Amino acid sequence: MKNFMLFLVATIMVLPAFAQQKDVVATVNGRVITKKQFEEYHLQNLKFVGQRRITKEISLQDLISRELGIQKAKKTGLDKDPAVIAKQEDILFHAQISKDLENEFKKINVTDADVKNYYENNKEYRSAHILYRLRAEPTPEEVKGAYDQSMGIYAQLQQSPEEFAKLANKYSQTSAAAVGGDLGFQPPTRLAPEYFESIKGQKVGFISKPVRSQMGFHIIKVLGVKSYDQVDKNLYKKIIYDTKRDAIIENYFKGLAKGVDIKKNL
Repeated sequence: MKNFMLFLVATIMVLPAFAQQKDVVATVNGRVITKKQFEEYHLQNLKFVGQRRITKEISLQDLISRELGIQKAKKTGLDKDPAVIAKQEDILFHAQISKDLENEFKKINVTDADVKNYYENNKEYRSAHILYRLRAEPTPEEVKGAYDQSMGIYAQLQQSPEEFAKLANKYSQTSAAAVGGDLGFQPPTRLAPEYFESIKGQKVGFISKPVRSQMGFHIIKVLGVKSYDQVDKNLYKKIIYDTKRDAIIENYFKGLAKGVDIKKNL
C-alpha cells in the first residue's frame, strides 16, 4: 500500500483539456482521464505486489481519487502553501539533476582496481568509543565541560587502557555503552569524518585523544582492521560510485553558478 501511494503521488500526469471521446475513460468535473494515461498507470499498478487485487476498475478508481484530491487541494489553496511549494521545488531540483546528468551517471565505471586502490587508503575498522554528547549548538561552557570530562577519562586510559570497555559502559552516552562502546566493523562512510580520520592508519589497540564531531567528544579505540580479502567488494563499489557521482554533481553546479549573481551573508 505504501509503495502504491508513493507511486500515485509521484506520478505527474498532464490531463489535456480536450480529447476524443474514444480516448477518454473518465471525467472528473470536466477534467479528463485518457485511455493512454489509464493504461500506463494500470500497467505500473500491476507491478506493485500488495494486499490489493489489482483490476482495471481499481486502477481507474485510483486515478479518479487522485484527481478528486488534486481538485480539492487547488480549491482550498493548498497548492499555494509554502510547505507544498517547497516539496514541489525539491522534486524539480532532483528532476533537473536527473534530466541533465543521467547520461553522465551511466558512464561511471568502477573497476576492481578502483576498489583495491580506494581500500588501501580507507580501511574498514572495528572500533569502540566513549562519547560525551553535545547539543547541536552548544555553549562554550558546555564544550569545555564535555572536553574536560573526556580528557579526564583519556588520562585514566593512559594508565589503564584495558579498562576501556568498563569506562565506556559507565560513561559513554550511546546505546553501544552496554557492549563497551563497540560499534563493530564499519566502512569509512558510516563514521563521522573526524572519527574516521582519528583512527585511519592506526593499529589494533590504539586509543585516540578526545575527538570532536557534530555529536560531541569521542575517545576511540581500534579493535580490529579488515584485510582487503575480507571486505564486501560490492559495498565498496557502491561507495566509489557515489563518490564519482557526487563529483559530477559538484562540477555541474559549479558550471551553473558561473556568471550568476550570488551573494552570501553568513
